[in-house]
Amino acid sequence: MGEGLQVFSGTAHPALSEAIARYIGIQLGAIEIGRFSNGETRVSVLESVRGQNVFVIQPTCQPANDTLMELLIVIDALKRASAARVNAVIPFYGYSRQDRKLGPREPITAKLVANLLTTAGADRVVTVDLHAGQIQGFFDVPVDHLTAVPIIAEYIRSLGLERATIVSPDSGGVARARELSNRLGVGLAIIDKRRSGPNQIEEMNIIGDVQDRDVVIIDDMIDTAGTICMGAVMLKEQGARRIYAACTHPVLSGSAVDRLAAAPFEEIIVSDTIPLPPSAHKLKNLRVLSVAPLIGEAILRIHEHHSVSKLFN
Repeated sequence: MGEGLQVFSGTAHPALSEAIARYIGIQLGAIEIGRFSNGETRVSVLESVRGQNVFVIQPTCQPANDTLMELLIVIDALKRASAARVNAVIPFYGYSRQDRKLGPREPITAKLVANLLTTAGADRVVTVDLHAGQIQGFFDVPVDHLTAVPIIAEYIRSLGLERATIVSPDSGGVARARELSNRLGVGLAIIDKRRSGPNQIEEMNIIGDVQDRDVVIIDDMIDTAGTICMGAVMLKEQGARRIYAACTHPVLSGSAVDRLAAAPFEEIIVSDTIPLPPSAHKLKNLRVLSVAPLIGEAILRIHEHHSVSKLFN
């Protein structure tokens, strides 16, 4: 099954890489990643990859600059070692929130990172729940955009919620919330918010019926948790019964854990695309779902030239 297929891991999330390798049924490739005395990343691939179909797993999570640079150097090392194809498996695509210019003299970092990956030598990118789907168009190589929504939907279905409503925390997440609501056959609501700056919310309103309903707020990531916690309080004020939070990427930066601990959530459902911060142990209602089978199956299908989209039918 693994003939011609090799999987390597960066240092960002080795536990996820090991789980993916177990699913595929192979051992992770031998690679040494360290630092020179001045902090530069040093990489040495310890086994032959000549003519192989190689996948390197590295979410570009915190510290984002280090994990991104490490990924680029590993890709370069594999290309120079004559790998036939190098596939960058990026469960969390960092720098994705700046996918367009909202004001003058601002960068488009999502496009910059796409250029860097292509220049480094990535022949394909596999990622999970991009902040904006159109980021796929920034690449000139194939992109397999996986989603954790079916995994989250299966878990929510097991909770047996009655009169449930899926809530999008903003207009940009409506497509994701609608997909979840369609899979579960329940209603949809939207939190309309106006920002005064990054991570700063000026006004919020709820569009849709949430009174006497169990609601699930779903987003691609929970970063500082300000939006989702304010949304939970507002939903409670509007008469929602039980409130659940769900996301693919638990970034949980700053005071996010303390905010979530104080918010009226029955459960906080996340995936393991990135490692949880040590402070996450404070959240007794945190439920982590694994994306390892999803990514592992995608890798197998790509390697064997089978359809990846059938994973979500």
